[in-house]
Amino acid sequence: MQIEELIKDKSKKPKEKTELISTWLVSRALPLDELLAFASGQKDPAKASCIEAIEYATRQDVSLADRDVLDFVSQALTEKAPRIKWESAKVVGNIARLFPEHLAAATANLLKNTQHDGTVVRWSAAFALGEILKLKTAGHRELLSEIQAICTREEKNSIRKIYLDAIKRSEK
Repeated sequence: MQIEELIKDKSKKPKEKTELISTWLVSRALPLDELLAFASGQKDPAKASCIEAIEYATRQDVSLADRDVLDFVSQALTEKAPRIKWESAKVVGNIARLFPEHLAAATANLLKNTQHDGTVVRWSAAFALGEILKLKTAGHRELLSEIQAICTREEKNSIRKIYLDAIKRSEK
């Protein structure tokens, strides 16, 4: 079954589709570049499902990701749909350690998403920014001060806790 057929299949629930695509990615039955090409032309629900599948797959096997994936999800962080934003942020968090020198665009877009109304978008941005902060890249000090400022304005303790944990781990 091809991706387009699967996405259009009304007999399968969205989670089933996402898990199946993820399985294809992990088993290398579906090339990641093929999924990215498909996702880029899709409407928000299908695009979000594709990014969620990438998130599942990169959580299992981070080596699946390449710069094209990072660039795709970095750009997707600017999309309007909250689900696309949060799934993209989780992918960035999963793969950041592979690309410590290429995180500027993702970091900038994640910082914008820290002000989003949606809790899940802010939580996912916190996860990804925390993972980036732990890498202690060249912009570590600037990111640290930005995250400290975000902590003071973040109303949700669960999100603030992610930042505080990342700050603590980055100081080790």
